[in-house]
Amino acid sequence: MIRLHDVKTGDTVLVQYEGDLLEGKVLEVNPEDKQACVLTHEQQEFWYDFDSLYEIPLDETQLLRLKFQKDEAQSSNGSGALYIRGPFSVRLYQKDGHEMTLLSYRDEHRDLKGTITVNQLQNHYHGMTNFHLD
Repeated sequence: MIRLHDVKTGDTVLVQYEGDLLEGKVLEVNPEDKQACVLTHEQQEFWYDFDSLYEIPLDETQLLRLKFQKDEAQSSNGSGALYIRGPFSVRLYQKDGHEMTLLSYRDEHRDLKGTITVNQLQNHYHGMTNFHLD
């Protein structure tokens, strides 16, 4: 389940529909009713309660789907995997046995404890670049 303040218009989430999890894009959020209108890949819009919305863990597959490219040279030096999209980069690494995520855009860096989700990356990306990550 996703918390209300973690979901923004344009975020990619999973929705539970008739027992299946479907990926979709948030079109609108209604905080009063605790619902989000989501467009699934089946091209269906529907309002879902927040207990039917789930985050997508951020991994290499999701980063490549978001048009990031893996920097093999930087990823092989032992400092974690580096993914780049223009001037924005995501480094997934370990520090003291804990998963870490480093987001960088030009001279701004955000070092986050743990792994993040696709919608969290989209929100950080928007906050750092003023563009939405699709």
